[in-house]
Amino acid sequence: MYAIIETGKKGTGGKQFRVQEGDLIDIDLVGSEEQLAFDKVLFLHDGNAPQVGLPHLPKCVVHAEVVEEVKGPKVIAYKYKRRKNYRRKVGHRQRYSRIKITKIAVG
Repeated sequence: MYAIIETGKKGTGGKQFRVQEGDLIDIDLVGSEEQLAFDKVLFLHDGNAPQVGLPHLPKCVVHAEVVEEVKGPKVIAYKYKRRKNYRRKVGHRQRYSRIKITKIAVG
């Protein structure tokens, strides 16, 4: 059984993930919550027949727990203006929450 879920809050440009029970995925930082429930399930396949939401499935919830907080790869931003002795180098590492999918509940 697998599902396609949408993460993120309203207005943050949510991302979609294909998940099964036991999967580890990295999502945007969620804070100090330990248990999560994703109710924006777009697609569900239980082995027999796929179910497609319009846009979400009404009685399907994916439960997860936060495992740890991790950092992504370093991204370097570099500004430069020729002949003006202007150079700026800025590094950034995005923080993510690593979550483990515990249960896909239907109905």
